[in-house]
Formats: sequence, structure tokens, C-alpha cells
Amino acid sequence: MPAMLRPALTAFSVACLMSAASLASSGSALAQAKQQAPAQQTAPAQPQAPVLKQVALTDKQLDGVLAAQKDMDALTEKLPENTAPDQKVIAQLDDVAKKHGFAGYDEYNNVVDNISLVIGGFDPATKKYVGTDAVIKAQIAQVQADKKMPAKDKKEALDELNEALKTPAPQVENKGNIDLVAKYYDKLVVVLGDDEN
Repeated sequence: MPAMLRPALTAFSVACLMSAASLASSGSALAQAKQQAPAQQTAPAQPQAPVLKQVALTDKQLDGVLAAQKDMDALTEKLPENTAPDQKVIAQLDDVAKKHGFAGYDEYNNVVDNISLVIGGFDPATKKYVGTDAVIKAQIAQVQADKKMPAKDKKEALDELNEALKTPAPQVENKGNIDLVAKYYDKLVVVLGDDEN
């Protein structure tokens, strides 16, 4: 999303919506590339949405994500876009995840994806869970009402938001995750909100 759109949409809410709608955050893209590398050698590449393994989140996991984020960001910010990480980087990501209480990077990444799924349904203004469709519709209305946004940027933003609305995020299976994410909402916004910058 172009930097010019940030005044109309908060970077975090767009990041959460896109992450929740596609479940393809930078972290899951790394894990997906790691998992799909052997498969791509034997079969033609078919674009598929990654499947999220929903889990019941715990306080310990959210504390681990919050504590690990600075170290994770330091590693992932150095990676070139749209390329799979090498084995050295994967080992470093695993080490950081283990240092913060996860079995490895895959578990850490799955927890982040579960958090993103839930947080994508929070209204940033009220900090209440309303679901991703309601958040996307509110952002569409916000963009449409913005008289200062250049027409080209407005069209691009509306196209992205309407596309996100067509591909709804999966329903949150573990309803307790909503209350847990609400408890940590402000902290999560700070550490995970910069994923798309």
C-alpha cells in the first residue's frame, strides 16, 4: 500500500486486514517458502493461500511474541522482498523463537498469524472485536469520504479493500482468543503494527 494512503488508513489496520484476509504476512511467507521449497521442485507452482492452523492462544505465547518482535524484526528487515530466506536466516529465526519460548520459528509464526486473524477484526477506534468484514466496510467508507486523497490512490485503496472483502478471513475458531488479544491489544498494535512499513 502506498505511503500516501497512510493518512486515510492506519498502517496497522491495513496490515491486519491484509494479513487476516490473506494470512500471508512476511513471517508466514518465510515459513511458507521454507515449507514449499521441496514441493515446487516436483510440481508446477500453483498459487495457493496458506492454510492457518488455528490454536487457542495463551498469555505465555502473547508475551513471547511481544518479547521476540524486536529481534525478529531485526532479522526480517534485512531480507530482500519476495525471496525465500537461506538456511542461515532460517536458523537465526528459529533461535530467536526458541529464546522466547517457542518450539521454533514455525510455531512462533503460527501464533503471530492467529493473533493477526483476531486483531484484523478489531475496530481500531473502539478497540472492540467487530469482525473483519465490518472493519473493511468501515475503511471503505473512510476512504470514500476522504476528499484530500488523490483519485489514483483512492481507487487503489478501494480496489484493495474491496478485494479483501471478497476474500474473507476464516472465522475465529477459538473465541477465547478474542478476549486474550483484547487484553494485549495496545501492546500488540505497537509491536506488530509496523509489519507493512
